Amino acid sequence: MDRRKFLGVGLAAFAAIVAPGTDLRAVDFRATKPKAWEVEKTADGIKALFGGAGMKKSDKLVFKAPKLAENGGSIPITVKSSLDLESIALFQDANPRCLSCVFSVPAGAIIEYDFRIKMRQTAFVTVVGKERGTGVLYMATKEIDVSIGGCGG
Repeated sequence: MDRRKFLGVGLAAFAAIVAPGTDLRAVDFRATKPKAWEVEKTADGIKALFGGAGMKKSDKLVFKAPKLAENGGSIPITVKSSLDLESIALFQDANPRCLSCVFSVPAGAIIEYDFRIKMRQTAFVTVVGKERGTGVLYMATKEIDVSIGGCGG
């Protein structure tokens, strides 16, 4: 058996074994919560996406971002949590629309996401996580200073 065929068969076998035990369905938040993608302020975006549930600050929901972003076109963000969250969203008031991204978190997943966002000016960035089962919202906030705007600046 040649190497490519062996790797292909091995990958197919691995997928057949692992796939039934995982739940990798994602929620299309643009379809289910379209108003959340249109609002300009973080407080309004959180309400549109998650409703009026009360929020708690928690040291178990942490995000890292640079205090000073040299280029607003590519700001690295890391979100980590040991909480059992069903979704995580990132909001910021620097751009015309506050909601930047939303993640559906599979049950039992390790939450450690790395991604990049664009910001055109200095603003507060807020990460909100919704706990699975209880619906409790947890948040963490940090101000990011932007030197060069990434959205047309």
